[in-house]
Order: sequence, then structure tokens, then C-alpha cells
Amino acid sequence: MSAPVKKRALHIEDNEGSSSGDDASDNEDVQDIGGQEEIQVDFEGRNPIDSDFHGIKQLLQQLFLKAHINLSDLTDLIISQNYVGSVVKQSDIDEDSGDEDDDTSPNDVFGITTVVNLTDKQNLECIQQLRQLLSELCQEHGTDQSNAMVNNLLANDASPVGLLINERFINIPAQICVPLLESLSKEMKRAKEKNLSFDFAYFIIICKLYKMDNENLKKKKKIGKNKTTPVTQDSEILWSNPEEELFDQEADCRFEFCVKSESDSGLSGRWMEDDVAMTPYRRILIISAAKLDPLIQRIQEYVSS
Repeated sequence: MSAPVKKRALHIEDNEGSSSGDDASDNEDVQDIGGQEEIQVDFEGRNPIDSDFHGIKQLLQQLFLKAHINLSDLTDLIISQNYVGSVVKQSDIDEDSGDEDDDTSPNDVFGITTVVNLTDKQNLECIQQLRQLLSELCQEHGTDQSNAMVNNLLANDASPVGLLINERFINIPAQICVPLLESLSKEMKRAKEKNLSFDFAYFIIICKLYKMDNENLKKKKKIGKNKTTPVTQDSEILWSNPEEELFDQEADCRFEFCVKSESDSGLSGRWMEDDVAMTPYRRILIISAAKLDPLIQRIQEYVSS
């Protein structure tokens, strides 16, 4: 059951600026799909409520894939602490707008930005599973340094760790993350003032990215020789959420692993005839909580440039 619902919506603007607040508002966002079609959608951020359960769980599923995590319990936890975090939803549809072909529902959840306490909530099954998963993945794929840091953080209750969840559907623009992260930061500060368990020393972030294998990278570079725009080193990696590359730059440690056998994402295949197949990965970042607000400012500058 969710906590009492608090009426709240984020103010999401275009590249010229962004802000967050308690007044409901929306943003007209134009997306280019495959370079052939434009779709205009109005988004807004709201506090999670019970009816968002299936939408949030679906987003968690695309992040965790086949990992042994009780996603229903994790979703319930996110909704129960709805004074922290936001879901991205379509703004209320104007019945007179004439968009009869729009098959989306205002109840659909397009994104979730929140944080859960991996230290304080150890009594919950889903948190125990998350902690075990992080420990096992780091042991298998991490370095000695990352192993030592992860084990220390999970064992040290004096330095609370939060899992920062920043998940949305592909093609939702990066600009939307700024007001969501700004709101999350403010909500955590208000929660701390009320002595709630949101005073974190570190955040753990699970990022989705895609890589070319060596054979496909060679093909891409060969194609690039015949095009005006050269293929750069950056073309080897595609971040599902572009702003998370900035988190990666500030991370205290990181490790990654391939999820090709677990994923059926469209990005692992070809969309256009000359596209090169990309392999899905997860990169886990550990970052000091003190870096969050400066990072939000960097992301604001990045999405506005």
C-alpha cells in the first residue's frame, strides 16, 4: 500500500532550461523516430501511486532482466516511499485535441527516478537479493579494488548506500532527467530533515549501455570511411541514458558485464540496413553522494548544449 498521495508534478522544459516544483505543468517534446517520423508527446513527473505498479515493475524488468530480484516487492517499496522519487507520465490528454490515433494512456509510466536504501532496508527480501546480486556480480566481474569497496559498503552500516534508479523507455530525451534528479535531491534533503533514512554516503547506479564487438566495430569504421562524418572512438559505446556517461566520469569505482544472453532489446539487433549490431551490457557505478548536486549541474549544461 502506498503512502498518502501528495499532489506533485515536475516542471519539465526544453533545452532552454528546466526546473521542478509543486505546480503541475508539461513539456511539448518532439522526437525523431528513425529520422523519418516525428511524434509530439507531453510529459510530466508525478509521485508514484498504487496504479503505477505495473508500469514501474516493467521498467525495473528492463533494467534487471533475469536477475533473481523480487521486483513486485521492490515496486511496492518504491510506491510506499512516494515522498521521494518521481514517475514520468503522459500529461492529461485534452479530449478536444483531436489526437484520436494516440494509443498511449495517461496512466502509462514512461520513466522512474528514485532511490532505495540498501542499508536500512536489509530486512526486506528484495533488498537482501539486491545486496547479494551486487556482491556476486562484483566478485565475478570487478577488480580487487571494486570488490573491496563493494564489500566494505555492504558491511558498513555507518555509511548508508542508496540504489539510485534512473530508468526510462528508450527515445525519452535526456533533458527530462534534469528536473527529475533535481526533485529527487530536494526530496531526499527534506526527508533527512525529518530524520528519515535518506542520508546516504554513496549511491550505486546500474547503467544500460551497448557495445560493438571487434568484428562489428571494424565493419562500422569501414562504412564510416565512405561517409562525411567519421566514426569516432565514442561510437564504440552507446549509453541508453546519455547523462549516465557523466556519472561514469565521476564514479569512485565501476565494473560491467554482458547481458546478451538475457536481453531481447531492439538495440542488440539492426534497425537500419547499414546499422551494426550492438551487444547489451550493464555497468555498475559507485559514486559519492556528495557529487550528486554538482553532477546534476553538469548534466544540465550537457543537455542544454
